Amino acid sequence: MFVSPAFAQAGGDVAGAGAGILQFLPLILIFVVFYFLLIRPQQKKLKQHRDMLAAIRRGDRIVTGGGIIGTVNKVIDDNEVMVEIAEGVRVRVHKPLISAVLAKTEAAPAAPAGPGEPANDTPAVEPPKGSGVRRFLGGKKE
Repeated sequence: MFVSPAFAQAGGDVAGAGAGILQFLPLILIFVVFYFLLIRPQQKKLKQHRDMLAAIRRGDRIVTGGGIIGTVNKVIDDNEVMVEIAEGVRVRVHKPLISAVLAKTEAAPAAPAGPGEPANDTPAVEPPKGSGVRRFLGGKKE
């Protein structure tokens, strides 16, 4: 009478459960694509930046977030470094604001050989003098 036949027939439809999952399938696929194209690469980049900051030590040439290039004079703590940006001009920089390391310093030299230990007599290699372009074009050798 007042109840339509459509409500009376919608009682135990089993095929409706499978259709509900299919409705969410495009949403799930979009999330998977976002994860592999946006989230995962960003996490990878963040991890590389964290590792770079953890490896900063005295003597490294760095670039700050503002574009200032300097040499690390002292690592104060986990969040701060002292950077020399000009002769005698030192500034304290918040470590997370370091955007790149331009040149890493070499590892500290090994301790002198003690009695009974072989000496490390490998000669130091000097970098070539002058620019490579000048030498390539046949310019004056220094």
